[in-house]
Amino acid sequence: MDDMDIDEAASALGEDLINQILEAQPLDVILKFLDDGAPVWYQNVTEGISPLHAAAYIQNAALVKLLIEKGAVWNAVDYLNNTAGEIALSFNNEEIYTLIRDAGIRSELLLGILSKQTVADPASLILRSEDITAAGSSTTFLDSKLKYTTDRFGQEVCLVEVDGDDVGVMMGWEREIMRETVQKLCQGHPKTSRLRVLNVGFGLGIIDSFFQQLSTPPEEHVIIEAHPDVLAYMKSNGWYGKKGVRILEGKWQDFIDKPEFMPNGGFDVIYTDTFSEDYNALQDFFSHLSNLMADTNTRFSFFNGLGATNALFYDVYTRISEIHLAGFGVDVEWSDVDVTSDGDGERWAKSREYFSLPLYRLPIGKLK
Repeated sequence: MDDMDIDEAASALGEDLINQILEAQPLDVILKFLDDGAPVWYQNVTEGISPLHAAAYIQNAALVKLLIEKGAVWNAVDYLNNTAGEIALSFNNEEIYTLIRDAGIRSELLLGILSKQTVADPASLILRSEDITAAGSSTTFLDSKLKYTTDRFGQEVCLVEVDGDDVGVMMGWEREIMRETVQKLCQGHPKTSRLRVLNVGFGLGIIDSFFQQLSTPPEEHVIIEAHPDVLAYMKSNGWYGKKGVRILEGKWQDFIDKPEFMPNGGFDVIYTDTFSEDYNALQDFFSHLSNLMADTNTRFSFFNGLGATNALFYDVYTRISEIHLAGFGVDVEWSDVDVTSDGDGERWAKSREYFSLPLYRLPIGKLK
């Protein structure tokens, strides 16, 4: 049997398997199809659904569990960009959604472990294949021209061109997220009158402006920024002359291990929101937190946009970040920020979406 015959046979078995599942055949019948070689990874031609999608449609939790044990792809999307987890959500089936979500968490954590045991980096925990554009490569991004403008809805935007499209580096619709973040980081802090703040990544300066608008501005406000166009924007808007503000020109990796970087005793508030760095870089930043944080009163947050164009992916990567932070001695509390008030059209104008969900999961971390 040549390769074409094998592919056709696998496709036929895959189509039959999906049809049998949708017809709600008993579990032993489905198991026989699997034992006969029906591929659990197959997605049908008409709709792009997989056996896991089909099992979620008929709401059969036992079958979902079986398919996952047999290697079903937890993050496969159909032609409507729905995962099996999202189908479970549409039925309010928490049991099936949790089975699929937890399979995703296990899979991604395993990939993360395997990536550290190989010479080549398979870029685990990244929501795309290797990306050398300005959206996925820090080197390309830092060499790219940024555009600061106001869109047709009157919101400030900072854009970079990627494959002919404008992609938001930071956009005005994030303002409420940043306002809530500063409130959670600073309100009721024991050192409110003498805060030492670290922010990695300036963008439009939204969160830094909120820090400066506190009733008592930070005693020390360190901003790390590497992009020359952002630095020029900061200079033109007077950031270099603000009292207590110290701007470090470069990537956070350039400064993190230098003793002169930190104030005596560390920072009281830490925030990071970089563009074009993958999850591995964020996890690396997590590993430095215990050295950066002044004490158990220090509060940490980051822009939680991991997988934020898909509800299941967002849930999985949010929980993975929590697991990794716990491993570095940081406990996280989450709160929701509604980002639907302006509507998707007004939120995005003509730029490519990087956050399309109605709720933002805001993390606040503290040392255990």
